[in-house]
Amino acid sequence: MQPMNSILEPGMLVRHPGQPDWGIGQVQSVIGARITVNFREAGKVVIDGARIELMPVYES
Repeated sequence: MQPMNSILEPGMLVRHPGQPDWGIGQVQSVIGARITVNFREAGKVVIDGARIELMPVYES
């Protein structure tokens, strides 16, 4: 898992660095390297945390 992904927990807000048009997403679950995020503009997406490092958002 990418280093920043190791701090992610359900409820946290994140952005996908390669998909800025997806907007801010809320982490739904983290199971191993599989991270399920509900993005405002893209809906529910399962991210491979071994390949993609999501960026936490501390203000919305």
